[in-house]
Amino acid sequence: MKKIFFGFGAIALSVLPFSGIIPGMPNLAEMGSAIAQNIQKQPQVELNLGAEKQIILQDSQGQQKTGWEKLEGRAVVNKGDVLRYIVTGLNKSDRPVNKLTVNQPIPRGMEYVLGSATIPTGAKATYSIDGGQKFLEKPTVTVTLPSGKTEVRPAPAAAYTHIRLSFADSVAAKSIVKGTYQVKVR
Repeated sequence: MKKIFFGFGAIALSVLPFSGIIPGMPNLAEMGSAIAQNIQKQPQVELNLGAEKQIILQDSQGQQKTGWEKLEGRAVVNKGDVLRYIVTGLNKSDRPVNKLTVNQPIPRGMEYVLGSATIPTGAKATYSIDGGQKFLEKPTVTVTLPSGKTEVRPAPAAAYTHIRLSFADSVAAKSIVKGTYQVKVR
C-alpha cells in the first residue's frame, strides 16, 4: 500500500506590476509560509491552498454518496484516492488586482482528473504537459500509429504537469476568488 504525506500552509504575495502573474505555488509537500512584497506596495493578495480527500458515504436508505474530507497537517493518502485542491485568493487591498493568475504543479505521484477544474465565470483554466513551459486549454500529443502514420490526440491525464487558473481581468478590492481541481494518487 503506497502512502503519501502532505503538509499544508498559506502564501501571501503582492501582485507584481510587470506581469500580473503570481509565481507558481509549490506543491503541498513543499508548502510553508512565505511573503513576497515589492517595493512599490502593490495590492496584496493572500493565496491559500487546501485539499480534501474524496470519501464514499452511505445515507440512511443505504444509498452511496460522494463527500469530501478536509486534509490537515500531515495527511495520509493511498493509491487510488482522489484529492480536490482548493485555491483561494483574497484581495486584501482597497483596489482591484488585475490579471491574477496562479500556476500550480500537479504533485509527483498524482494524476490530474480530466475536466475536474471548477472556476468562477470569466476565469480560465489552462494546462501544461511540458513542465510549465506552455499552457493550453486542450493540450495534445502526437501519436505514431502501428502503420507508421502520426495522429494528433488529446493529451492523456498522466501527461499533465501543471494547471494555470486565470481569474478574469480584475479581482475586486476585498473580494475572494476560488478555483478547484482534482488529482488521483498513482
